[in-house]
Amino acid sequence: MPRKKITARTKEKINKPSRASKKKVSVRGKKTDGRGRKIAARRGRKATAISKRRRLKPFRDIQLEKFVGNPIIEPDDSHEWESQYAFNPAAVYKGGRAHLVYRAIGASGISILGYASAKDCVRVDERLREPIYVPREPFEFNGKIFPDSKYAGSGGGFGGCEDPRITELGDRLYMTYTAFNGYPRVALASIATDDFLRKNWRWKPAVLISAPGEVHKNWVIFPEKIRGKYAILHSISPKILVDYFDNLDFDGTTFISSYHSSDSIGNDKRCWDCRVRGVGPPPIKTKDGWLVIYHAIDDRDPGKYKIGAMILDYQNPERVLYRSSDPILEPDERYENEGFKSGVVYSCGAVVAEGTLFVYYGGADTVTCVASADLNKFLRGLKVSGSVRIKKMGRLKQKRYVRH
Repeated sequence: MPRKKITARTKEKINKPSRASKKKVSVRGKKTDGRGRKIAARRGRKATAISKRRRLKPFRDIQLEKFVGNPIIEPDDSHEWESQYAFNPAAVYKGGRAHLVYRAIGASGISILGYASAKDCVRVDERLREPIYVPREPFEFNGKIFPDSKYAGSGGGFGGCEDPRITELGDRLYMTYTAFNGYPRVALASIATDDFLRKNWRWKPAVLISAPGEVHKNWVIFPEKIRGKYAILHSISPKILVDYFDNLDFDGTTFISSYHSSDSIGNDKRCWDCRVRGVGPPPIKTKDGWLVIYHAIDDRDPGKYKIGAMILDYQNPERVLYRSSDPILEPDERYENEGFKSGVVYSCGAVVAEGTLFVYYGGADTVTCVASADLNKFLRGLKVSGSVRIKKMGRLKQKRYVRH
């Protein structure tokens, strides 16, 4: 019988080890399997093969894009109440529109709240001529001006309702904000969602929720119950602090005692966020956890407010899963450096619309701006490398944010 010709391919099949006969071999001191793939031994886990082809590379080019049409809201000289500054808006996405409740200051120096909206989330096509929320309570403004208060000067204001954050829960919108009558405390107001959308500004009277004798700002409410309780995030430095409640019907006699330190999370003075200021918008639920945007200052670049991001665990939001190793937003544009306070980017509102994250922020404590990113890419970059960078959104790219 003639012998069968052995080809190179046949030799490869003969020499290829079977699954049962695969053995770990050493290549230059590194453990590999029978196919030459590296084996990663993890503490407490069985060693598994890692394919080079599937190994993820750091996403160094994940970008949050500043809208080329910034600023999207500016002071309006024709309205005295918002003639000086219009900035730091809360944001809600309902009915195919981004609804913005922004802080406004006129010649009186008193902070009150105005309303604007944008169908495509970036171009404001509706703006009311009158404010929608004004100081009513003694803890918001008692008729005195406090230019000499050591707490005065937040955004140029001498009193009123500052820096709102809005969370939708059930059929109501809950708004936390800084109430300032010479001493800043956190207050809570609410309005029925239907009234808000119809522009019937029937707000439930506000109550203070931060404890007397404590200076606090930047408190936010989670948009869902956690372990069956309403949750309020009231500090992220030196650690995450969350309080839980059966309801949000504060009566003005129940308060949350909190603690805040500007030291970095982890106390690493080499980090860009070596002085943490506080939370920005309310947490956003994502497939990876609660996305929290926050403000911080780098002692190596003093005088500038920058913005970062972290992801908290769903059921245990006191646990940080991921945290940006670099700022996701920095004050490098003209409109972020020309105004009441140069070098400030400060966010109180963010929404997700059609898979895009829109972050609304104040520039130089004077105007309102927006930046955006594909949410999934943003989260992936935050998880893999923690490095998210900025670039200006080109005019052609604006089209992808228009709703039809």
